[in-house]
Amino acid sequence: MQKPLPPLGWLRTFEAAARHLSFTGAARDLNMTQSAVSQQIKSLEGHLGRPLFHRRPRALELTETGITYLPVVREAFRTLVRGTQAVVGDQVNAVQVQSNITFAVNWLAPKLPRFRALHPDVQLNIFTELWEPREMAEGAAVEIRYSLRPADTVRTELLRTDHYYPVCAPGYSVTLDNVQDQPLYDCSNLLSNWSNWAEDQGLKWGSPPITYATTYMVSLSVAMAGGGLCLAHDTIVRGLIDEGRLIAPFAHRAAMPEAYYLLLSPQAEENPGAIAFTNWLRSEISAEVSP
Repeated sequence: MQKPLPPLGWLRTFEAAARHLSFTGAARDLNMTQSAVSQQIKSLEGHLGRPLFHRRPRALELTETGITYLPVVREAFRTLVRGTQAVVGDQVNAVQVQSNITFAVNWLAPKLPRFRALHPDVQLNIFTELWEPREMAEGAAVEIRYSLRPADTVRTELLRTDHYYPVCAPGYSVTLDNVQDQPLYDCSNLLSNWSNWAEDQGLKWGSPPITYATTYMVSLSVAMAGGGLCLAHDTIVRGLIDEGRLIAPFAHRAAMPEAYYLLLSPQAEENPGAIAFTNWLRSEISAEVSP
C-alpha cells in the first residue's frame, strides 16, 4: 500500500522552519511554541524515515533530503492556493499587504480612496510591522519595506529613495546655531540619524540628548505637538507639511542610506489584485515630486 501523506500542519511547520532556519522563527510565524514546532518536525522526519535538518548549536541546516523536499512542499502549497482561489472566485482579488506602520499611516492610508475608486473589487488586508521583519509574513503577497537593501529571498525591487531632515511644528523657533539645545527626537536603529544629518550639513555636532522611539509615529507626534524637532523623510512627512501640521525649518536635506523596497511573493504574480495594487503603487510613487 502507498504510504499516506503526512498531515498538512507538519508540512506547514517544515516550510516555516526551513524559511527561517530556526524553530523559534517558525514558532513566531505560526503562533506555536518552539517545542511544538520541534515535535512536529520530529514527527514529520519519523513519517518520512529520514532527517530534514541538521541541528547545529546555534542554527538549523537543511539536510540533502530537506533541500530536495522543500521546493516540493512549497509548490504543493502554491497549487493549493491557486486551486482554492479558482474555487472561491471573487476572493482571488484579496491581497495581504505588509508594511511598516509609519508608511501605512502617513503615505498609504490617505491614498487608499484613490485605489478603491480604481479597483473596487480588490480587497486589501494591511498588516503593519514596527521593525523590519526577517522574512515576509506568511500569506503576504506584497510588502513595502523600509531598510537597507533586503536579502533577495523573494522578488525585490527598489521602490523609492528619499531624503531626510528635521521637522517641527509651525511657529517653533529654532536655528542651526541652537538646534542642539532643542529637544530632539528620532526613530531608533537607523543610519538616517541626527549625527549623520549634522555631518552632512557641516555642523559641529556634540552629543546632545536624543529621545528615541521604535517608530516615527511617536517622534512625529511630539513634533506636531510643539515638543521639539524630529528627523523625518519626504515619504512619511510630505502630507503633514502640505497640511501645515509640520514645517522643515532648514533647507538642507540629506540622502537616506535606507530606501523603500517592494517585495513580491511568488503568489503575487498569479493574483490579479496584487498585480493591480503593485501597478497602482508604482504609479503613485513615480507621480510624486520631492518638495
